[in-house]
Amino acid sequence: MITTTQLADTNILDITLSGIISREDYETVLIPAIDHALEEHDGIRALVRIDDGVDYTMGALSEDTRMGLKHWRGFERLAILGGAGWVSKMATAVSIMMPCPVMHFQPGEGDDALRWLQESLGSIHQIDLGGGVLHVKLLGKLDPSIYAAETEQLDAFIRDNERMRVLLDLREFDGWQGLAAVAEHLKLIRDHHARIDKLAIVGQQGWEKMAARIGRSILGASLEYFRDDPEGAEAWLRS
Repeated sequence: MITTTQLADTNILDITLSGIISREDYETVLIPAIDHALEEHDGIRALVRIDDGVDYTMGALSEDTRMGLKHWRGFERLAILGGAGWVSKMATAVSIMMPCPVMHFQPGEGDDALRWLQESLGSIHQIDLGGGVLHVKLLGKLDPSIYAAETEQLDAFIRDNERMRVLLDLREFDGWQGLAAVAEHLKLIRDHHARIDKLAIVGQQGWEKMAARIGRSILGASLEYFRDDPEGAEAWLRS
């Protein structure tokens, strides 16, 4: 059995799975609810409550696959609550392949799951330092929705500065939430890297220095890595 509720004044769909899940549950309850939510919102976030003892028929598994192929791109974030031990393992295994952030919560953590669905996971701060130097600071874990607004701000900076020098600050960056966020990041680089004359990366982790070496050969810009030294990075950019 599947029941759904759209939380008032939000793009969050509350979904409960219990008992035996059949193909009919997908066709008459879940898919129409998702389609309706996507008509009202560009993207939706889902809280999926899984009761212990949930069982799938073969038709439901087939419908699950079909629904995933059609709808996953419409999801911004997915919180899975409860379920047997295999649910947690499944959520961890598929999270890196999903186009949206996925998080599993234990029974009794419903408030935490809703908070995670509603909160901002990360942010990008852009500061014009003058003289064609842009400070870009990545904070927390970034999801795809972060990049749309930041692209607009970056385009505004480019309109005022045909060429730019970028200080990329990774000291408080925790990575990306889902493959779609990585894709948006790569798209942002692809669309703007030709305008970058110099790029300074400031970080604290070993992988960042390795990424700088790789980026130097790909971007074609003058690129240097500075360990925990934003002042030195800015001075180099202006030199």
